[in-house]
Amino acid sequence: MTDKSARASVTGIVRRAYPVHLEARAKDGASGVSTVSGYASVVEEPYEMWDFLGSYAEVVRTGAFTKTLSETPQVQLLLNHGGLAMAYTKAGTLRLSEDSTGLHMEADVTAARSDVQDMLLALQDGSVDEMSFAFRVTRQMWSPDYDQRDILEVDLHRGDVSVVNFGANPATSVAPALRAADFDNLGDDDARALLERLQRRLSPPAVPEPTAGHPLSLYQAQAAALAL
Repeated sequence: MTDKSARASVTGIVRRAYPVHLEARAKDGASGVSTVSGYASVVEEPYEMWDFLGSYAEVVRTGAFTKTLSETPQVQLLLNHGGLAMAYTKAGTLRLSEDSTGLHMEADVTAARSDVQDMLLALQDGSVDEMSFAFRVTRQMWSPDYDQRDILEVDLHRGDVSVVNFGANPATSVAPALRAADFDNLGDDDARALLERLQRRLSPPAVPEPTAGHPLSLYQAQAAALAL
């Protein structure tokens, strides 16, 4: 059987996902822009990982992000670690910070983009409520039996934080609380586009004329989008 110490030699970009609390709100003074915030990583919460030797425990320790954040890393907000960037630290639309909970992110996203609309609607209806981040481990410590890995320091430069489908940390509490962008702060074109999407999604099945019901009203769409 392979010696478990081989775990300590594994390098490269890794990803970890967590069920977390995500929120979104309309950005003051910016029509069609929403601010999404949440935690891309949670510290001091052990979770189970698997490799070619079986399972082991992993913990991201407090302070793991201090050095990399001080170096102004280039990080993007993605969906499932792929596609076009929705926000970017270099552009000032993605802001990262570290606190006692973990790696906090705040991103300004443009609701006019179809991929952003899909993300906001999926978060709003609870279909997606988890985050992940891509990083390199620069300092770690293994237990003597190599069954627990403590991540002491990471490098986020040219990595990403992502809204993802599934999380890897069952110890983290899940409290989805996202609302779609406030209609009052959307431009006319953005509001019509979102209304059309909601009409397709929420309208009752079509029935033969003349018994078909009226199209979904703007008021109904607004109430649905804001989960009222």
